[in-house]
Amino acid sequence: MPDNNNPAVSPLSPHIFVSNGAAAIEFYKKAFGATEVARHAAPDGKRIMHASLLVNGATLMLCDDFPEYCGGKESTPEALGGSPVVLHLQVTDADSVYNRAVAAGATVAMPISDQFWGDRYGQVKDPFGHTWSIGAKARTLTEEELQKAAQAAFSKAAV
Repeated sequence: MPDNNNPAVSPLSPHIFVSNGAAAIEFYKKAFGATEVARHAAPDGKRIMHASLLVNGATLMLCDDFPEYCGGKESTPEALGGSPVVLHLQVTDADSVYNRAVAAGATVAMPISDQFWGDRYGQVKDPFGHTWSIGAKARTLTEEELQKAAQAAFSKAAV
């Protein structure tokens, strides 16, 4: 059961590995308005063994990579050649959040635009290899309208 009395704990909290925890925390503050809740340094005094941030009302946990405790294998998206996970932010103003992230150093992965499902939506990749999608409801569609729009969009997609 979630601890609803602790604002630093969400019912589902992504826990990501990064190549530079201190820099990642500063990036997430600048790009997404994150609030740092906790930071615990590793015994080496250089890396972060655990940090907890609040991003858009949800908990994001992160740590520096510790390959020496994982059979010598690195676990960051950079080391793995990417990540299949996308971290999504549902916001009220997607353009401002998207532009803020790009100004903070994120790279455009998918330009922000109006999408067939009714969101203003785009994706950025942070400097640590994690992909973030940013969306805001632009219009509400009925299920029938959504299916028709999806069919049209998918028929244009290259297979």
